[in-house]
Amino acid sequence: MLHTRTTPAGRRRALREQLASGRLLRMPGAVNPYSARLIQEAGFDGVYLSGAVLAADLGLPDIGLTTATEVAARAQQITRTSDLPALVDADTGFGEPLNAARTVQLMEDAGLAGLHLEDQVNPKRCGHLDGKSVVPRDAMVRRVRAAAEARRDPDFLLMARTDARGVEGLGAAIDRAKAYVDAGADAVFPEALADEAEFEAFRRAVGVPLLANMTEFGKGPLLSARILEDLGYDIVIYPVTLFRLAMGAVEDGLRTIAREGTQESLLPRMQSRSRLYEVLGYGAYSAFDQGVFDFTLPPGS
Repeated sequence: MLHTRTTPAGRRRALREQLASGRLLRMPGAVNPYSARLIQEAGFDGVYLSGAVLAADLGLPDIGLTTATEVAARAQQITRTSDLPALVDADTGFGEPLNAARTVQLMEDAGLAGLHLEDQVNPKRCGHLDGKSVVPRDAMVRRVRAAAEARRDPDFLLMARTDARGVEGLGAAIDRAKAYVDAGADAVFPEALADEAEFEAFRRAVGVPLLANMTEFGKGPLLSARILEDLGYDIVIYPVTLFRLAMGAVEDGLRTIAREGTQESLLPRMQSRSRLYEVLGYGAYSAFDQGVFDFTLPPGS
């Protein structure tokens, strides 16, 4: 049936082992639990949960309006359906260092393999927009240290994201990344690097696993997985790709129905009913139900 057969601890260990392999791990951003299952079936290495996607799904801009409990609830829905390790965008930790500490434990309880915290001020904004502000380095160090101390499973991946490249420059972003690692971060997410040379410079300077964000319409280039692997990056995320594809199709479908008065011309572009039932495992549910109820009791029982 459509639920994970693995444990959170097992998925966390698997992510750690994959990071030690030296190959690039590819993590598309899930729109919902169903798409997380499709990501697994397509052979990817993990599932990413984007704060921007969750906010948009709730009809909100990505400016820190979602709450830790909303993010944890969606994360738990995702981890129920996929055997892949899942990494979540935990924004700024949803408040002060104590909030960041509680956020780590909420995300552990939700079955995630890891999260990333960023050094923007709260309320934050999309990392590829102008006008961002970052907290002082010492404030983010306290945020990371609190998160690290709150972690109960040592395999839970704590990643620090720095948005300082667009505010203070590349050198400052690298210095911040090193300070965050010293504070307890296992990995670093350098946001909005400008070009391939900056990705390379960051890799040379920082010795922990690095994440590359290949988001569309952003500040940097869309580098291929092969290039990123050659540069020595460990994880690549495609955070909003599936959401943009899906919503583009929805808008186009609505225009077609409004114009033509029927959805018939859209049928070749739809996922079929049989494929939907295949993904959802209707057959397994039916077999399970029959296995439970298809019996007769002996006389006198």
